[in-house]
Amino acid sequence: MPSTLRFVLCGSVDDGKSTLIGRILYDCQQAFSDQLRRVEEDSRRYGTQGDAADLALLVDGLQDEREQGITIDVAYRAFETPRRRFIVADVPGHEQYTRNMATGASTADLAVVIVDARKGILPQTGRHSRIAAMFGVRHFVLAVNKMDLVGWDQATFEEIATDYRRVAADLRLTDVQSIPVSALTGDNLTRRSDAMPWYTGPTLLAHLETAEVESPATGRAFRMPVQYVNRPDPDFRGYCGRVAAGTVSPGDRVRVLPSGVETAVESIVVWQGTRERAARSDSVTLTLAPDVDVSRGDVIAAADDPLEVADQFQARIVWMGDEPLTVGRPFVLKLHTREVGCTVTRIRHRVDVADGRELAAAQLGLNDLGVVNLSTSRPVPFAPFDESRELGGFILIDRATNATVGAGTITFALMRASNLKWQDFDISGEVRADLKGQRARCLWLTGLSASGKSTVANLLERRLVTEGRHTYLLDGDNVRHGLNRDLGFTEADRVENIRRVAEVARLMVDAGLIVIVSFISPFQAERDFARSLFEPGDFREIFVDASLEACARRDPKGLYARAMRGEIRNFTGIDSPYERPEHPDLHIDTEKLSPEECVELVMRSLHS
Repeated sequence: MPSTLRFVLCGSVDDGKSTLIGRILYDCQQAFSDQLRRVEEDSRRYGTQGDAADLALLVDGLQDEREQGITIDVAYRAFETPRRRFIVADVPGHEQYTRNMATGASTADLAVVIVDARKGILPQTGRHSRIAAMFGVRHFVLAVNKMDLVGWDQATFEEIATDYRRVAADLRLTDVQSIPVSALTGDNLTRRSDAMPWYTGPTLLAHLETAEVESPATGRAFRMPVQYVNRPDPDFRGYCGRVAAGTVSPGDRVRVLPSGVETAVESIVVWQGTRERAARSDSVTLTLAPDVDVSRGDVIAAADDPLEVADQFQARIVWMGDEPLTVGRPFVLKLHTREVGCTVTRIRHRVDVADGRELAAAQLGLNDLGVVNLSTSRPVPFAPFDESRELGGFILIDRATNATVGAGTITFALMRASNLKWQDFDISGEVRADLKGQRARCLWLTGLSASGKSTVANLLERRLVTEGRHTYLLDGDNVRHGLNRDLGFTEADRVENIRRVAEVARLMVDAGLIVIVSFISPFQAERDFARSLFEPGDFREIFVDASLEACARRDPKGLYARAMRGEIRNFTGIDSPYERPEHPDLHIDTEKLSPEECVELVMRSLHS
């Protein structure tokens, strides 16, 4: 059976990507007759080649793409020749669709970078090359297209090839083949060009048929992320997954990570029965003897060469979110089959896509490439991406919207989880709370400035102390005089402000106190992060609600008036958003209730 090559086709807008792959499909007779008839019909409506068939329409399948003559989505096509099977990802050229480029590159073995001979190397050329290299592509083809429009000029081709070699050198690429082509006429795609006798290298298809690509996971020890625990009946327990590296056989000693428990493979089960061996890319079910605790997201690895386990990493990332990436904002990180909470603890630098310079950055915007430090809520088994795509590539998911907002690759662990251990002491938080005769909790008051949070918090603490409770009140203004005096009011600083306060509140609850937190805390994601630090029931989100107009009227500091005049920037409710709580534990309306009535509602909720 011929080997399979996955490659990504990338380049700037209108460089001819879709025409190139459409021409190859046509020349290799990989297009069905009904497809060709449809292309001929659509060419008359949307085509760019006059009466001739516009072969780009074999690939540009979306209606918008046909009408605009551009690629928007990632278009996958499979074809084969007698020598090899191919799966090609045709990705968009527009900068706004950089996320699609990352998708196409993440599974590719080789990248074909197309450049318009009239335009030469463009910023998007560098951007796409960097993203492809970031996601593990090490084999590149520079296809200098539209040579027919520059008179098949050798000097033009060689100048562009020289310019791209500088890009390749910066990315430390050692396998780059430059080929002059014309996608419109088919020159040097599947047949040699009579118009360019000065070029003696392979055609594009010939190079793709013979390119030798090897996964970095080849030759490494056995690793298999567990995707599913299979329990069809009480007598069978198997662990399903796709082998990411190495081989495994019954009797092999393995280790389950992150727990580190060691056992042995009893059998390898597939739908046809059992097998004596499983290798990389095989999807199998393993049974273990003795059976141990294994869950989805664990990794079963060779016992004598296990994976690293860590909870802090340095990673390369391409940011796909409309809102900027800021330090401290919580996300869900999906790494192989494991999902954990995650925060970006530092943005080390942003990468200039044009020349690869490392630029200082406080945040990453849409389509930015950067290097960041990550911290996960629990230790995760991993391999550096350069060793394993499957175990080192991840995505970041927005907690509020479940949208994928970032994709990245782990370079190395900043600190192994085994180097740090949570110290268990004899006196627990429950013991401390029992000594005080109360249940320790965090009462988190959120709302606009001047909504009444501080007034309600003050009366609430007085009421609790009167009843003999042990409390502490964390107020937004007061904390900024000390713990958070180094923070401003940018979005990044606000996120860090809440992160610090949430951690302090957690420690105080562990000390057995009832902690009242009075902070605007405008973002739902940060309030959800704060909740995640506490045991169920120990965190109460209390929405202190008042309209913007009411807050502005009762504002004792005159801040709303100043913000409306533009004298204060990033003021919540004016030029910085406040995300109303989606499902608060308690909603109190300070326009309808007096402060005393609000406190009474809180007390009732605590006793219910």
